[in-house]
Amino acid sequence: MVAASFGEVAACLVRVPTEVIKTRTQTSSYGAAGKSSWGAAKLVFANHGWGGFYRGFGITVMREIPFTSIQFPLYELFKVRLAKKLGHKTLPAYEAAACGSVAGGIAAALTTPLDVLKTRVMLDTRNAAHGPSPSLVNRFKTIYVTEGWKALFAGVVPRTLWISAGGAVFLGMYEFTMNNLLLQS
Repeated sequence: MVAASFGEVAACLVRVPTEVIKTRTQTSSYGAAGKSSWGAAKLVFANHGWGGFYRGFGITVMREIPFTSIQFPLYELFKVRLAKKLGHKTLPAYEAAACGSVAGGIAAALTTPLDVLKTRVMLDTRNAAHGPSPSLVNRFKTIYVTEGWKALFAGVVPRTLWISAGGAVFLGMYEFTMNNLLLQS
C-alpha cells in the first residue's frame, strides 16, 4: 500500500492540473474567455499562478489513497474467492475483470464524498492573496449542514459506473498481460 500511495501522489502531479482545467472548462467558471481548455489554463495561470493548477492537490491525494486502499485489497479478495468457488488456481482475464469492476465500483461509491470535496475545492476560484480558503473540515460541514448528506454523494452513480468500467478494463488487461507473460516464461 505504501508503494501504491507514492504512485498515487506522483500521478496526482499530472492528474490535478488536468482536472483543474477540465472542471473549470466544463462549468464555464471563467465565462466565454475560459470556454476552451487553453483559455481556462491561461486564466488559471493569470489569476492564481502555477499554484492554481494544483488547487485541490491535497484533497485529490486524500481521495486517491483511500480509493486505492479499498480497491486493490477487494480486488485480490474477490479474485481469490471466485477462483476458489470455480475451482481454478487463477482466473482468466475476463473473470478477473469482473472482480476489478466490482472492486472499483465499491471503492468509487465509498470515496464519493472525497470526490465531491475535491471538485468543490478545484472549482473555488477565490484568490489565496485575499485570505485563506476554508479548511476541508469546514467545507465538509458546510455541505452537510446546508445541502444535506445526499450532497456528499452527488454523482455517485455515474462515478461508480465509470470507475467500474475502468476497473474492468485496467485490471482485466493487467491480468491478461500477466497471464500471457507467465505462459511465456
